Formats: sequence, structure tokens, C-alpha cells
Amino acid sequence: MNYKPFTDQEVIKYVYDNTNIFENINLLSCEEIGDGNLNLVFRIRDKKNKKSVIVKQALDYLRVAGDNWPLTRQRVKFESECLKIENDLTNGMCPKIYKYDTNMCCIVMEDLVDYEIMRKGLISGKKYNHFANNLSTFLSEVLFKTSDIFMNPVEKKKLMMNFINPELCKITEDLVFTDPYYDSESNNVNPELRDYLENYFWKNNELITNVEIMKEKFMTHSQSLIHGDLHTGSIFINDKDLKIFDAEFAFYGPSSFDIGAVIANLLLNYISWGGKDVSKEFRNDFRNYLKNSIIELWNLFEFKFKKLWDEKANKYYKSKEFRDIYVENLFHDSIGFSSCKMMRRCVGLAHVEDIDEIRDLKKRANVQKLVLKIGEFLIINRNDIESIEKLMSIIEELTSKYEII
Repeated sequence: MNYKPFTDQEVIKYVYDNTNIFENINLLSCEEIGDGNLNLVFRIRDKKNKKSVIVKQALDYLRVAGDNWPLTRQRVKFESECLKIENDLTNGMCPKIYKYDTNMCCIVMEDLVDYEIMRKGLISGKKYNHFANNLSTFLSEVLFKTSDIFMNPVEKKKLMMNFINPELCKITEDLVFTDPYYDSESNNVNPELRDYLENYFWKNNELITNVEIMKEKFMTHSQSLIHGDLHTGSIFINDKDLKIFDAEFAFYGPSSFDIGAVIANLLLNYISWGGKDVSKEFRNDFRNYLKNSIIELWNLFEFKFKKLWDEKANKYYKSKEFRDIYVENLFHDSIGFSSCKMMRRCVGLAHVEDIDEIRDLKKRANVQKLVLKIGEFLIINRNDIESIEKLMSIIEELTSKYEII
């Protein structure tokens, strides 16, 4: 079967013909539910017993940019293989993969009907008290067990070869580390923010130098198999557990990139509340929840990662002094990557709903400017921040100093 984007009826027939999940094609319905930038996403459901699956098909262009941004459709291979590995390492913390088709460039996977997208929950002010514990487990298990600290070095290099993902990495290199720092045509700029960008942000050489340092680390530090796009929009969650999905940006990169990406998106939500019509009591309470979640996430990750190191590191890495240096570097680099991920969501092509749902452009610009000021301070001073508690203290201080409500 030659590749073509599925229609509703075609994807129903495809799933029925190519899997043994459903018994009667006449009972199947299809709904196109995708809201991302890269793919078609369908839910196929049996109208009688309510059984359902998700079909994700890669398009050959970036939806947000149209035909002007062509992409390889084979990126779904990286997602399928990454999710299988991560599922094995974390005892099922990703959706099950039922089928991967190289010709149709699609994945048939588990439908997580009892979960919601974490970003949408946070925007509505919902708290997930298990989040830090569960995500720290996911991060520590995957980042440790796909690194040289744990793996046989030859086997690790063979696995790296399976995740050479140049086109998706190029998107990150451009949209996270390059375009937001000059007046690029790809940027999506709030007109109320432009004066600040032109007169200060794009002229800040110290900022740009530090972004380039982080870009070089992203491109050269092949530490672990990373998700590559791990944010609150790629986490399915409920009141008990969570599942990680959307791993098409997967490659062997810096372990701290995934950690920083998650922290960045929690901080974007934290800062966004200054532009929304909520009570001071609610804003302070939810920000306190987010602050504690970030602190708990890092501290639990550090504890679990070091425990794995002490118990399972290969014979070449037994020094606790090196272990501590390694983790300290992860922490500082996580701050640097977090800064880049925050800033690009205010200037670059793809923003976040947390902030863009603020309809008043002046209020939105005030929030975006605060994000940029915090991002700038953190990336320049990342190596001087000695703890996650200090990081959050700085966030609180800068928010208090610069926030306009």
C-alpha cells in the first residue's frame, strides 16, 4: 500500500484489515482529534463495546507552517521505537504500540481514554499530586539506563545509530536555539512585545552567547536516549499515574534536555497566571503547588538517579565524586535548556496555550516579557545556582520584581 494521508473511511478500513483489534468493520467510527503540528491523529472506536485505538500518521510537512516546511514521514519510526524502549524501561509508562507501518508511516497505539493532557489540566488549575514522583521515575530510569554509565559502550553506540534523527533535531536547533534570538521570518511575535525584542532582547550578546553554548551541547552531548520534546502537552495524566507520548523527536542527546523541557513548561504555566483573571489567593496557591512540584521533581530525580548509579553503574563508573559532578552538571544544564525552551515559547514559531489564551495582547506581552527576563537571568547565571530550592527562590524574586498585573 503506497503512502497517502488517511481519510476517515480509509483509516477505519486500514485498522480493520491490518490488526485483529476489532471484529466488525460496520461498528467502527472515526474521529480526527489531532491538534499538533506534525501529524494526523485519529480515534477509531467500536460503537458497541466502546473499545478504541489511536492511529497517528506522519504528514510530510509541518502543519503550522504548511507546504513550505517539508519533513520526513519516517519520523514515526523514531517514535515507535522510542516508546517501546521507554515502556520496557519504565514498566509501562508509555502507550502500548500495536502496529508500526513503514509504508503508511503510521502507528496504531493504545487509546488512553482515562487520561487527559497535562497542559490542559494545569491551565484549568488542576493539581496532580503524584506527578513529581512518577515523572522522576520515568526520567531517572530512561536517562540512566540508556547512558554509558549503565550500558555496554558498544551496545550503546549501536542503539545511538538507530536514533540518528537529523530532520527533527534541525527543527529544535532552529526553533529553540536560533530563530527566537533574531528577527527571523519564522517567529510568531506579539506586536506588543516587538519593541522590547528589537531594543533589548535581540541585542543582548551575553544572552545569545549562552544560548549558543546550550545549542552546542544539544548538538554534541549524546548522553542518553531522550524524548526530545517532553513537555506538559506530551504527558497524559490522571489522578493516579501518567503516560509519556509524542516521542518523534527522540535521539541520543543531553540527558538534561528532557528535564529542562519539563521544568520550562511548568514555569510557563507558573508565570502565565499573572495575566489571567483569577484571585490573588488562587494564583498564589497554584503557584505554590507548581513550585513544590518542580522542587520535588528534581530532588526525587536526583535521589533515584544516584541510587541507580550506586546499584547498577558498570565497572568503569564507580567514583561517587564523579557521580556527583555528573549530576551537578545535569542540574546546571537543565536550567540552561529550560531557559531556552521558555524563551522560544514567547518569540518563536510555536507558543503554548498557557500564555496564548490570554486574549489581551498587552497583558500577554507583560507575561511574555517576564518569561524572557526570567529566562535571560537563568541561562546567564545557571552555573551559580546551587540547588532547585534556590532556583525557585529566584523565580519568586524575579516574578515579584517584574510582574505587571
